[in-house]
Amino acid sequence: MKCPFCHETENRVIDSRLSKDSNMIRRRRECSKCSRRFTTYERVEEMMPLVVKKDGRRETYERIKIINGLKRACEKRPVSINTIEAIADRIERSLQERGEKEILSSVIGEATMRELHDTDEVAYVRFASVYRSFKDINEFMVELEELLKERKEISAARVSASRQKRS
Repeated sequence: MKCPFCHETENRVIDSRLSKDSNMIRRRRECSKCSRRFTTYERVEEMMPLVVKKDGRRETYERIKIINGLKRACEKRPVSINTIEAIADRIERSLQERGEKEILSSVIGEATMRELHDTDEVAYVRFASVYRSFKDINEFMVELEELLKERKEISAARVSASRQKRS
Protein backbone atom coordinates (compact mmCIF):
# COMPACT_ATOMS: atom_id res chain seq x y z
CA MET A 1 0.00 0.00 0.00
CA LYS A 2 1.47 3.35 -1.05
CA CYS A 3 1.69 6.17 1.48
CA PRO A 4 -0.66 8.94 0.25
CA PHE A 5 1.88 11.57 1.38
CA CYS A 6 5.30 10.40 0.15
CA HIS A 7 4.26 7.40 -2.02
CA GLU A 8 6.59 5.00 -0.20
CA THR A 9 5.37 1.40 -0.31
CA GLU A 10 6.96 0.34 2.99
CA ASN A 11 4.60 0.82 5.93
CA ARG A 12 3.36 -1.06 8.94
CA VAL A 13 -0.10 -1.78 10.28
CA ILE A 14 -0.65 -0.18 13.67
CA ASP A 15 -4.25 -1.17 14.27
CA SER A 16 -6.89 -3.34 12.54
CA ARG A 17 -10.61 -3.32 13.29
CA LEU A 18 -13.72 -4.83 11.75
CA SER A 19 -16.41 -2.45 10.55
CA LYS A 20 -19.76 -2.48 12.34
CA ASP A 21 -21.29 -4.83 9.78
CA SER A 22 -18.10 -6.98 9.60
CA ASN A 23 -17.87 -6.48 5.83
CA MET A 24 -14.68 -4.45 5.92
CA ILE A 25 -11.43 -4.16 7.85
CA ARG A 26 -10.15 -0.72 8.78
CA ARG A 27 -6.37 -0.55 9.11
CA ARG A 28 -4.32 2.30 10.54
CA ARG A 29 -0.88 2.34 8.95
CA GLU A 30 2.33 4.23 9.53
CA CYS A 31 4.74 5.03 6.70
CA SER A 32 8.31 3.80 7.25
CA LYS A 33 9.78 6.78 5.38
CA CYS A 34 7.81 9.88 6.51
CA SER A 35 6.23 8.39 9.69
CA ARG A 36 2.81 9.82 8.82
CA ARG A 37 -0.27 7.75 9.54
CA PHE A 38 -3.12 6.92 7.18
CA THR A 39 -6.16 4.67 7.07
CA THR A 40 -6.96 1.96 4.55
CA TYR A 41 -10.06 -0.18 4.16
CA GLU A 42 -10.02 -3.76 3.02
CA ARG A 43 -13.07 -5.58 1.72
CA VAL A 44 -13.67 -8.86 -0.04
CA GLU A 45 -13.71 -8.45 -3.80
CA GLU A 46 -16.97 -9.93 -4.91
CA MET A 47 -17.90 -10.62 -8.47
CA MET A 48 -20.54 -8.16 -9.51
CA PRO A 49 -22.71 -8.66 -12.57
CA LEU A 50 -22.27 -6.68 -15.76
CA VAL A 51 -24.78 -3.84 -16.06
CA VAL A 52 -26.88 -3.90 -19.24
CA LYS A 53 -27.76 -0.34 -20.21
CA LYS A 54 -30.98 0.72 -21.98
CA ASP A 55 -29.19 0.82 -25.35
CA GLY A 56 -27.83 -2.72 -24.88
CA ARG A 57 -24.26 -1.76 -23.95
CA ARG A 58 -22.66 -3.68 -21.13
CA GLU A 59 -20.57 -1.99 -18.46
CA THR A 60 -18.81 -3.20 -15.37
CA TYR A 61 -20.68 -2.47 -12.16
CA GLU A 62 -19.36 0.64 -10.41
CA ARG A 63 -20.45 1.30 -6.83
CA ILE A 64 -19.35 4.93 -7.10
CA LYS A 65 -22.06 5.60 -9.71
CA ILE A 66 -24.77 4.60 -7.23
CA ILE A 67 -23.18 6.67 -4.48
CA ASN A 68 -22.86 9.71 -6.74
CA GLY A 69 -26.50 9.44 -7.81
CA LEU A 70 -27.58 9.15 -4.19
CA LYS A 71 -25.44 12.12 -3.19
CA ARG A 72 -27.00 14.27 -5.92
CA ALA A 73 -30.52 13.26 -4.90
CA CYS A 74 -29.78 13.84 -1.20
CA GLU A 75 -27.97 17.15 -1.68
CA LYS A 76 -28.98 19.66 1.03
CA ARG A 77 -31.15 17.00 2.68
CA PRO A 78 -30.65 15.54 6.18
CA VAL A 79 -29.20 12.29 4.85
CA SER A 80 -25.73 11.37 6.11
CA ILE A 81 -22.96 9.87 4.02
CA ASN A 82 -23.19 6.79 6.26
CA THR A 83 -26.84 6.38 5.24
CA ILE A 84 -25.91 6.79 1.57
CA GLU A 85 -23.19 4.14 1.88
CA ALA A 86 -25.58 1.82 3.72
CA ILE A 87 -28.08 2.18 0.87
CA ALA A 88 -25.33 1.38 -1.65
CA ASP A 89 -24.36 -1.65 0.46
CA ARG A 90 -27.93 -2.96 0.48
CA ILE A 91 -28.30 -2.49 -3.27
CA GLU A 92 -24.98 -4.23 -3.89
CA ARG A 93 -25.89 -7.12 -1.60
CA SER A 94 -29.22 -7.60 -3.36
CA LEU A 95 -27.47 -7.68 -6.74
CA GLN A 96 -25.01 -10.28 -5.50
CA GLU A 97 -27.78 -12.39 -3.98
CA ARG A 98 -29.48 -12.57 -7.38
CA GLY A 99 -26.48 -14.54 -8.61
CA GLU A 100 -26.85 -13.31 -12.19
CA LYS A 101 -23.94 -12.54 -14.51
CA GLU A 102 -25.78 -9.59 -16.07
CA ILE A 103 -28.34 -7.22 -14.64
CA LEU A 104 -30.45 -4.53 -16.28
CA SER A 105 -29.63 -0.98 -15.23
CA SER A 106 -33.35 -0.49 -14.63
CA VAL A 107 -33.21 -3.07 -11.81
CA ILE A 108 -30.52 -0.98 -10.11
CA GLY A 109 -32.48 2.23 -10.70
CA GLU A 110 -35.69 0.78 -9.25
CA ALA A 111 -33.83 -0.57 -6.20
CA THR A 112 -32.29 2.87 -5.66
CA MET A 113 -35.72 4.50 -5.89
CA ARG A 114 -37.18 2.05 -3.35
CA GLU A 115 -34.36 2.79 -0.92
CA LEU A 116 -34.75 6.56 -1.34
CA HIS A 117 -38.52 6.29 -0.95
CA ASP A 118 -37.98 4.79 2.51
CA THR A 119 -35.19 7.24 3.41
CA ASP A 120 -36.17 10.73 2.23
CA GLU A 121 -39.20 11.62 0.12
CA VAL A 122 -37.65 14.75 -1.38
CA ALA A 123 -34.53 12.84 -2.43
CA TYR A 124 -36.82 10.15 -3.86
CA VAL A 125 -38.71 12.68 -5.99
CA ARG A 126 -35.44 14.24 -7.17
CA PHE A 127 -34.02 10.87 -8.18
CA ALA A 128 -37.30 9.76 -9.79
CA SER A 129 -37.53 12.94 -11.85
CA VAL A 130 -34.12 12.28 -13.38
CA TYR A 131 -34.36 8.48 -13.54
CA ARG A 132 -37.82 8.38 -15.05
CA SER A 133 -37.07 11.47 -17.19
CA PHE A 134 -40.55 12.93 -16.91
CA LYS A 135 -41.68 14.48 -20.17
CA ASP A 136 -43.95 17.09 -18.59
CA ILE A 137 -45.38 18.35 -15.32
CA ASN A 138 -48.34 15.94 -15.52
CA GLU A 139 -46.11 12.87 -15.31
CA PHE A 140 -44.29 14.47 -12.39
CA MET A 141 -47.59 15.22 -10.63
CA VAL A 142 -48.75 11.61 -11.02
CA GLU A 143 -45.62 10.45 -9.17
CA LEU A 144 -46.16 13.05 -6.43
CA GLU A 145 -49.80 12.07 -6.05
CA GLU A 146 -48.79 8.41 -5.61
CA LEU A 147 -46.32 9.45 -2.93
CA LEU A 148 -48.95 11.52 -1.12
CA LYS A 149 -51.47 8.69 -1.34
CA GLU A 150 -48.97 6.25 0.23
CA ARG A 151 -48.16 8.77 2.96
CA LYS A 152 -51.88 9.14 3.80
CA GLU A 153 -52.35 5.36 3.91
CA ILE A 154 -49.37 4.93 6.24
CA SER A 155 -50.61 7.75 8.45
CA ALA A 156 -54.12 6.25 8.60
CA ALA A 157 -52.68 2.84 9.50
CA ARG A 158 -50.64 4.38 12.34
CA VAL A 159 -53.69 6.20 13.71
CA SER A 160 -55.71 2.98 13.56
CA ALA A 161 -52.96 1.02 15.32
CA SER A 162 -52.66 3.72 17.97
CA ARG A 163 -56.41 3.60 18.64
CA GLN A 164 -56.33 -0.20 18.95
CA LYS A 165 -53.53 -0.01 21.54
CA ARG A 166 -55.58 2.40 23.68
CA SER A 167 -58.65 0.14 23.59
